[in-house]
Amino acid sequence: MKDLPLAKVYQLLEPGPVVLLTTARRGRANVMTMSWHMMVEFEPPLVACVVSTADHSFSALRATRECVIAVPAVKLAAKVVAIGNCSGRDRDKFAAFGLTPLPAKRVAPPLVAECFANLECRVVDTRLVNRYNLFVLEVLKAWTDPAQKRPRTIHHQGYGIFVVDGRTIRLRSKMP
Repeated sequence: MKDLPLAKVYQLLEPGPVVLLTTARRGRANVMTMSWHMMVEFEPPLVACVVSTADHSFSALRATRECVIAVPAVKLAAKVVAIGNCSGRDRDKFAAFGLTPLPAKRVAPPLVAECFANLECRVVDTRLVNRYNLFVLEVLKAWTDPAQKRPRTIHHQGYGIFVVDGRTIRLRSKMP
C-alpha cells in the first residue's frame, strides 16, 4: 500500500452518475451539473445531495424547496460538463446549451427533455444544509424516456476525468 493524499479520497467514492439539477425561482429556470448525491431511502425514495453555497442554484433550492434531478446519457457529456463550468447568474443555461425545458407535474422547476430520466423532488430535510450544504429530497414523480434504449451514464472521477458505465452483470441477491 502507498499513501494517498486525503484530497483525492473523493475520487474513489464518487457515488452515482453525473446528473443535472434544475431549479426555478422568480419565473426563471436554471440548470446545474451535480455529482455529489446518493440514495438514502427506498420508499418513499429519498436522495441526499450537496449543493454548494457558491452555486446559483443553492439559493433557489433553499427558498423554493423543490427541484428536478435529470439523468443524462453519455451523448450529453460535453454539454453536462460545460453546464457545470459556468453560472446561471449571468446566462440562461437552457438556451445557451440547447436544452429543452418541459413542464413538471408536481414542482415548478422543469424537466430536461434530452435526459433519459427526470425526478421531481421536494426538500424534506434541511438540518445539514447550514453545516454541509446537504439537502435531503423526496422524489415525488419519476419519468423515463422510452425512446432512449439502454442509456449509458457518466461518472465523475475528478479533475476532468469521467468513466462511462459499462457492461451489466447479474449476481444472485436476496434484494427484490
